[in-house]
Amino acid sequence: MIDVLFFARYREVLATDRLSLNWQDHWQSVADVRSHLIARGEPWTVLDDPTMMCALNEDMCSLDTAVRPGDNLAFFPMVTGG
Repeated sequence: MIDVLFFARYREVLATDRLSLNWQDHWQSVADVRSHLIARGEPWTVLDDPTMMCALNEDMCSLDTAVRPGDNLAFFPMVTGG
């Protein structure tokens, strides 16, 4: 199992803030989990955002960061301030 959290615009578009996924042995990276979600089609394609930020177990990470069963993964859009 891997828990995935969605924040800000992603949470709004997906109409959920959390999703638990059964672990798949072919997942090696954050990008693999994201690709699995995008493959679901609309509205999940919102995650195909080149400016997306992500965190694994509450630490900022990149899409090539390795994932393991039991991890907590978060996706959120880039935030700008003024």
